Amino acid sequence: MDSKEFYENVKKGTTTVGIVCGDGVVVGADSRATMDTFIASSEAIKVYKISDNLAMTIAGGVGDAEYLVKLLKVQNEMYKMDEGKTLSPTSATSLVSIILQENKMFPYLVQLILAGTNKGVPELYNIDALGGYTKESKFTSTGSGSLTALGYVESIYSPDMQTQEAAKYVLKALKIAMRRDSATGDGTKLVAITKKGFKEYTREEMEKLLK
Repeated sequence: MDSKEFYENVKKGTTTVGIVCGDGVVVGADSRATMDTFIASSEAIKVYKISDNLAMTIAGGVGDAEYLVKLLKVQNEMYKMDEGKTLSPTSATSLVSIILQENKMFPYLVQLILAGTNKGVPELYNIDALGGYTKESKFTSTGSGSLTALGYVESIYSPDMQTQEAAKYVLKALKIAMRRDSATGDGTKLVAITKKGFKEYTREEMEKLLK
C-alpha cells in the first residue's frame, strides 16, 4: 500500500467534531460504519469515555481504534493506582502518540481526537495515524465528512462559547456532514467534559438542542 492509498483509507468513513469552550470541551460523532460503499452498521460507537476528565473519538479502522481505546483505559487505570489521579489529556496524547510512532511498519489506520480537562482547563488534541498530533485551541474534526463540518464550525466559533452552546453546534456540524458525506450518517453521540465531570447527552437532550 503506497502512502496515498494509506491516507485515503484512514480518512474514510465517519465525521467527528471537537470544540474547546470557555467552561470545557465538547466532542461528538455519527454512528455509521461503512465497508467501501456498504453500510455495515448504523450503531457504531465512535466516542469513548476514558475517564471522568477524558474522552476519545475514533475514525478509520474499527479494530485498530478499539484496541487503542482499551489500551488507553488500562493505562489510565494503572496510572490512577500509581499516582492517585487520572491521565491528563496531554499525557494521554503523548502515550497514544508513542504507540503509533512505534508501529510505523504496520501502522494503525486511525484518526483520533483526545479531549478533556486538565485541572479544569479544557484541552483538545488531533492525532494522526503515524503519531503526529496537534493541540487545538479552538476546534477540530476528523473523518471523511470533516471538511464539511469544519467549514460550518469555523463560521460560528467564538472563544466565549460555553459547552451547552457548543453542543448544539457540534450536532449541527454532524447533521450538515451527514447531508454531504455518504459515509457519515444515522445516529449521533455527544459528550461534554467540564469541571463538573463527564456528561453524555441523551437522545431527548440532543433533540431539544436542535430545536
